[in-house]
Amino acid sequence: MSAKIHSKAEFTPDTQLELFAACPKGLEYLLRDELLSLGAAFAQEALAGVRFEGNFAFAMKVCLHSRLASRVLHVLSRFQASDADSVYAAAAKLPWPKWIGTIKAFAIDVSGKVPGIAHTNFAALRVKDAIVDAHRAEGINRPSVDTDHPDVQLRLYLHSKQAALMWDLCGEPLHQRGWRTGQGEAPIKENLAAAMLLRCNWPARAARDEAFIDPMCGAGTVLLEAVAMAADVAPGLTRALRSEFAFYQHPLFDEAVFGAMLELAKARADVGKKALGLAPRFYGYDQDATLLAIAKRNAQAAGFSGFIQLAQARAEQLQKPALIETGLVLSNPPYGERMGNLRQLLPYYRALGTQLSAEFKGFGFALISSDPELLNAVGLPTLKRYQLKNGALDCTLSLFDTTRPIKAAEPSRALPLVEPAHSNHAASAADGAPQLSSGIGKLSEGAQMVFNRLEKNQRRIQQYVKEQQLECYRVYDADLPEYSAAIDVYLDRLHIQEYLAPLTIPEATAEKRFKELVQAAAKFFQAPPEKIYSKTRKRDKGGAKYRNVREKTDDFFSLREGDANFWVNLEDYLDSGLFLDSRILRQRIAKSVRHADRADVRFLNLFCYTASATVVAALAGARESLSIDLSPNYIHWAEQNFELNKLPIRNHKLLCADALRWLDEHSRLPGRQGSFDLIYLDPPTFSNSKRTDSVLDIQRDHALLIEQAMHLLSAEGELLFVCNAQRFKLEPELSTQFAVQPLSPKSIPPDFERNGKIHTAFAIRHANTQPPRERRGQ
Repeated sequence: MSAKIHSKAEFTPDTQLELFAACPKGLEYLLRDELLSLGAAFAQEALAGVRFEGNFAFAMKVCLHSRLASRVLHVLSRFQASDADSVYAAAAKLPWPKWIGTIKAFAIDVSGKVPGIAHTNFAALRVKDAIVDAHRAEGINRPSVDTDHPDVQLRLYLHSKQAALMWDLCGEPLHQRGWRTGQGEAPIKENLAAAMLLRCNWPARAARDEAFIDPMCGAGTVLLEAVAMAADVAPGLTRALRSEFAFYQHPLFDEAVFGAMLELAKARADVGKKALGLAPRFYGYDQDATLLAIAKRNAQAAGFSGFIQLAQARAEQLQKPALIETGLVLSNPPYGERMGNLRQLLPYYRALGTQLSAEFKGFGFALISSDPELLNAVGLPTLKRYQLKNGALDCTLSLFDTTRPIKAAEPSRALPLVEPAHSNHAASAADGAPQLSSGIGKLSEGAQMVFNRLEKNQRRIQQYVKEQQLECYRVYDADLPEYSAAIDVYLDRLHIQEYLAPLTIPEATAEKRFKELVQAAAKFFQAPPEKIYSKTRKRDKGGAKYRNVREKTDDFFSLREGDANFWVNLEDYLDSGLFLDSRILRQRIAKSVRHADRADVRFLNLFCYTASATVVAALAGARESLSIDLSPNYIHWAEQNFELNKLPIRNHKLLCADALRWLDEHSRLPGRQGSFDLIYLDPPTFSNSKRTDSVLDIQRDHALLIEQAMHLLSAEGELLFVCNAQRFKLEPELSTQFAVQPLSPKSIPPDFERNGKIHTAFAIRHANTQPPRERRGQ
């Protein structure tokens, strides 16, 4: 493929441009076929996208008509990138004054990396310098930089000493069709919905006037994509009518050409919608009335409300609509990841398969899920399976055969999943909680085994607990596989968190064992019922999500760890407010502050939770600190921890903000390099909070986070990076950029040594520095 560089004077409407269409992994071949169907003479799939060629009019056509692409990019230059100066040299060759001019704001986004560039923000800065210098050389005013609302969005991609500088023609991602007014808890992107429809051969089915049914439609994403595809409504039509594409600022943009293209798309949509007729062929069902209301608003915004019928119904009780003989049933149900619970979902999927086998015999039927066990539970024979990505989740789209009888249930495999938190503290016999008293009699054989293990564990760690003067510690962590739970001691209280038993274990057996475990703990510690807090906890594949367990009780009490005091709450939250496994890391923070010139230590705590690490740093004498968390509850909790320790808040700022966005923005700002001497970076494994549009996958994103944090670290400073993903692997290239010292397993306290993967920790310094020697006698 050619990669010529053209000045504006060289551009003509027929200039063949190198283009790249990005898409989610797993959609590359579908996108290649779509581009060829749109008229591309050349299209070649790549990782998470497709390379293709065409003139600028064709690029605009792809933005308007692609159902699968996330972005369309004009490749301006490909070059060798050995260091940041080579990036500047390549960018300086381009005719920026002719392309951008003086009235437009621009931004540069950098992804990927090459060995010679330690920080991606520096690469972005060098591209910016090249653009500014080019304007300055011609004696014209430089364009401004606007990272929030740029007129021109440039993207620099770095990989293995290769670089590509590209002009983003879309602005907002193409999956944003312009009609979404709201969404549910676990939404699916529109281009993934389109891919599912294509895999189910929906265009051919729609051409035969078949019906479309989504039994769990949520906010209506799959349903509305099905209508748009059947009616030949261009996915970018709404955005084009609002002039929301970024290609309007490109030097090749021709308003007349795109205007004619837009009129043709509008005419095709009018014809297509009229051809659908007035009789409903599109049905959306959900048991959540709130989601159905959102789906209705979305349908109105898309102009499709006259073609769909929405109704509240349970999917496993769904009846075939009257007068409908054939069609496609397709849905994005709960996975047991961010919604629902796997043990509860298995019979739900099974009932869904049974109902559809009876009511929709001969229909096409497909579901997407991140867990094959759920798809197996449907019981229908599988025709095909396709691997797709739904955000960070690896998913399978399974197409089922409804013409054959449902299969007998197969035994489930054991899964390391646990349920969302449900507090049983001070519960009644009616809700199934263990009923305890301080005078528990003889224990069952299983409970006695737990009792004996508690006695053994307490004996093993009692010297450590005494030496450290601990008021909270772990005494049991699924030591006996049949009794799978964690037991933590908080002063005179017990915090018992049950892990989900293997799915091969009957529910009644699992409940019986948990009651025996609680009874054993109660007897060993002589704990009355009001001092025992028992919960069931869910571990999502992307990491645990903190959830309130019930109506708030404000059941806070304080305890001591070393020199610090902390408020904890065992009732209202999944976690207590203090991560016990991070105890040694907090001690390291205190020691680092004391060994440095404490009057000069500036401490940064990202994803700070209740800021226990910051409290420790402040008590050790840190001059100032900044702690950031997205949760207002945790920031308020942190304030209370500072008050409890009589620490002046004046020099210790607590900021309720998205740490991802803050880190990205501040690592780019001039003058912020070396702002902190000690940084604590303990991010969640996976996060897609409703409070922000940022999505974090720590295995994918950790290298960038560390690079950005290191930009803020002083020359002699130290970054402590902690990760709780059990299969986490540190990016090897980080060790070539920085001095990386693994801290685990020594960072894991003795009371947590049974689970050596509870966290992974590293001390990271700039490559030209060495860790300070410890002072004698300290």
